Amino acid sequence: MYKKGVPSAEPLLWKVRRNRYSAVRRLRAAFRPVPEWNALCEGSSTGMRQFNDTAEHRRLREQLVQSIAAKGITDERVLSALGTVPRQFFMQPEQDGQAYEDRPFPIGEGQTISQPYTVAYQTQLLGVRPSDRVLEIGTGSAYQAVVLSLLAAEVFTVERRRRLFERNQGFAYLQGFTNLFFFYGDGYEGLPRYAPFDRILITAAAPVIPPVLVEQLKPGGTLVLPLGRERPQIMTRVTREAEGTVRTEHFDPFSFVPMLEGRSE
Repeated sequence: MYKKGVPSAEPLLWKVRRNRYSAVRRLRAAFRPVPEWNALCEGSSTGMRQFNDTAEHRRLREQLVQSIAAKGITDERVLSALGTVPRQFFMQPEQDGQAYEDRPFPIGEGQTISQPYTVAYQTQLLGVRPSDRVLEIGTGSAYQAVVLSLLAAEVFTVERRRRLFERNQGFAYLQGFTNLFFFYGDGYEGLPRYAPFDRILITAAAPVIPPVLVEQLKPGGTLVLPLGRERPQIMTRVTREAEGTVRTEHFDPFSFVPMLEGRSE
């Protein structure tokens, strides 16, 4: 839990609590909605969130996954993860009927929950393996973080906005994901204490490739980010080669909010 008085140089960690409704184990086992979770959360809420994953939600989610596959996403593990995670849980109740539209929506603090196709595109480009240790820069709604947690061994996610960080502390759905770790800190600094990482994903547009984050990659590790000062930015993959050199590949244009330095109170 967040505690006041922690030195500013120390990233704040919140690890989701273990409980007997271990959603991540069930999700990994079948990549489908979990009846026990739906029964537990029916009609409940945490803040502005409502937990209700109906047959109609699941039908719309399946349609969304099919449309994303038709746009060129071929990684079956990525598609299965998107087909598992109830996106409406990460949105406000009045947006429930729009949760499976393939577009971003505001979540407050000037931020958005990303378009599902963008989440799938970045995740596929990242090439996450089951044994990987992943660092995400920009937690936001935590939707992308949950998708990553279904694919990787461990996911460390950093949010610079205190209110978004604290909002996720009270997000009951996250409490079953025991491989998901939340930090409040400056994304440009990464998490040197927990480095090196196999994969790093940046969910905001950086004007340049952050050298500190490249240094936190394992040899052979990969960093994916939208790169550029102006919109649209270019989705970019950076690979740290075993001999210490860096290989950069450029892909399609996307529009992201800018990656900012420091922490926001």
